[in-house]
Amino acid sequence: MTDSVKYLLSEKDLPKAWYNIAADLPKPPPPVLHPGTGKPVGPDDLAPLFPMELIQQEVSTQREIEIPEPVREVYRQWRPSPLFRARRLEKALDTPARIYYKYEGVSPTGSHKPNTSVPQAWYNKTAGIKRLTTETGAGQWGSSLAFAGALFGIEVVVFMVRVSFDQKPYRKAMIEGFGATVHASPSDQTNAGRAALAKRADHPGSLGLAISEAVEVAAMSPKENKANYSLGSVLNHVLLHQSIVGLETLKQLEMAGDDPDVVIGCVGGGSNFAGIVFPLLGLQLRGGRKRRFLAVEPTACPSITKGRFAYDFGDTANLTPLIKMYTLGSAFVPPPVHAGGLRYHGMAPLVSHCVDLGLIEGVAKHQIECFQAGIQFAKTEGIFPAPEANHAVRAAIDEALKAKAEGKKRVILFNLSGHGHFDMQSYLDFAAGKLKDMEYDPKELAMALAGLPSVKE
Repeated sequence: MTDSVKYLLSEKDLPKAWYNIAADLPKPPPPVLHPGTGKPVGPDDLAPLFPMELIQQEVSTQREIEIPEPVREVYRQWRPSPLFRARRLEKALDTPARIYYKYEGVSPTGSHKPNTSVPQAWYNKTAGIKRLTTETGAGQWGSSLAFAGALFGIEVVVFMVRVSFDQKPYRKAMIEGFGATVHASPSDQTNAGRAALAKRADHPGSLGLAISEAVEVAAMSPKENKANYSLGSVLNHVLLHQSIVGLETLKQLEMAGDDPDVVIGCVGGGSNFAGIVFPLLGLQLRGGRKRRFLAVEPTACPSITKGRFAYDFGDTANLTPLIKMYTLGSAFVPPPVHAGGLRYHGMAPLVSHCVDLGLIEGVAKHQIECFQAGIQFAKTEGIFPAPEANHAVRAAIDEALKAKAEGKKRVILFNLSGHGHFDMQSYLDFAAGKLKDMEYDPKELAMALAGLPSVKE
């Protein structure tokens, strides 16, 4: 019906395979390099941290990768997720644009993250792994992996970025409620954490540092109690799992009889953005119509808009392989904005590669304008977005207002990656005028970029 507000698929419409954009790229992405040899890493280099199934997905160029039935069985608890037409928001903006949003807040933990935590836990389980370590920024990934660990009987240890650990106690409570252990990062549990605290006792933490701690614990775990590492964004296999978002959206857009001109997602590491964008970008790469794809990041942590496309470490302690990505430098510590999930110094290599190819545009937004957009969205659509998702809401509203100013009809699609029910303190702070637009220190950024590893390409 033309006046529909939501477009719902049944469980039988759940995709049976993930989509891998590597199959359709006009140019393959740069290889991941071993920091010691400078040569491309092989499966053996990754085997100490990941099960072989995920390593194979990481390097695959196969267009479709089958979703295991035990994973689909769990997915069916909340998938397919709804696609909404934001009719009341359109009316409030008085715009000729049609606005759609895919809502991932219906998952058990309230965000898109279980789309990859469930398969990652399952692949580790089938490989005989009983312990997983991970990092989390805002707590969405930590709670999602804790949920998946509870389902498959895997012990989970989470290093939560200190500023979010302090700002979001209910995320911590959820992680612990699922049976996982959570440490504020930097912690006294690891060499990387102790070194950071020695330099700065009030260190706010960063995703790069929390990754260092989680990787260190996994790498140093004894054989008799082997722990693997699990990452919630950035890596190719994570973006692959998130493609289920866009695959469902394509079916729902057919139901709506519409086709987006612009597709929007917030970006920190790049997983929810890639989830909705890559299946549509894949259509374009295979000869379909051209669209705009907007990756929206915080001005306080602008890896695409102010970073450099270069080889860098994925973590602060330089324990990971070298990845070519848009980066602010692994030593960069972002200001403590409330969008904790977007405080990462780098960007997913596949997203970065697409930006470099001119397929994706980066745009940066300030914290206050994003919260203003979130409040307007809540007043019209009834959902308080997570602070991260507010960046996508802001960009969608801006595009709708631009369509109004130009007097042009435009179809806008964005991913509402999660709800903000655990982030209401940030909304209280916004209402009380306590939030500020935070700026990074240009000198600190220059120093971090100056410290990028030297790589011959």
